[in-house]
Order: sequence, then structure tokens, then C-alpha cells
Amino acid sequence: MYHITIQRAEKRASSPKSSSLKRWAKCALAKKIELGEITIRIVDEAEMTSLNSTFRYKKYPTNVLSFPFTTPDTIELEIPLLGDIVICAAVVNKEAEDQQKPVEAHWAHMVVHGIFHLLGYDHETDNDAEIMESLEIETLQALGFANPYEIGDNIKNYD
Repeated sequence: MYHITIQRAEKRASSPKSSSLKRWAKCALAKKIELGEITIRIVDEAEMTSLNSTFRYKKYPTNVLSFPFTTPDTIELEIPLLGDIVICAAVVNKEAEDQQKPVEAHWAHMVVHGIFHLLGYDHETDNDAEIMESLEIETLQALGFANPYEIGDNIKNYD
């Protein structure tokens, strides 16, 4: 069972329906765990710039940030709290346009990408990137989307 909370702090930019965001998240989670709780927060460029500056020391908005939660050893939870994913609607929509990707497919990729970060995957080395990307591709294909790393000119554009 998964408990997924959607927060919408960005009201102007378009973003997918909550049901789509949850479906994509559940598909990624199901690849690795049976239980989990996450929050997906949709934000504007100002909030994302603040978060990216505070946590990554980069003074610009990025597409997605993941904030994994580590449960202290003294606390036992029925459903593991995995953490938060923050997505900047304006950045994701602009990237989809610039990379000539379907907007929904790019949003699904950002959700799936964020989930795998919460599950402990990263793309810091070529080997780690290969593992994470293969999980993303497999998940997105199960959802009916194309390989996101074969579309557009800005492939593997990790900040």
C-alpha cells in the first residue's frame, strides 16, 4: 500500500492531474517496495530556486529534487516514510518543449526519477546512472511511455 500526498504550491503553470502523478509514483514504487509514503509537491520557479540554492548551492530552478527521509532507529512506522519529491512545473514544461518530448511523458519521467532517488538510486557515476536509467526506462515503458533518454537533444541533462 502506498500513501501519496500531492501538494500544489504552483497555481499558474499546468501540471498533470493528481491521479496521474500518483499512478506514475505507484508504478515506480512497486518495482522495489510494497509499502511507502511520499509527498509530491508542485512548485513555482521561486520556491525551486530557493530549495536548489539551499540544498545544492545552485542559484537557479531545477526540474526535480528529492528529499529522502531516514527514520531514526528508535521510531517504528507501519508504512515507511520515504520522503518528498519537489517538481518545478515551469521548468518541466519548458524542458518538454525544448526537448520536443510529450509533456505528459516528461512529467512521468520526473516523478519516476524522483522516486528512484528516494529509493536510494543516483547517477553520480556512469555505473550508477546506467542502473538508475534502466529502472526508469523499464518503469516508463510499463506506463506506456518511450525511453526518455532517446528523445530530444538534451539527453542526460542532470544539474
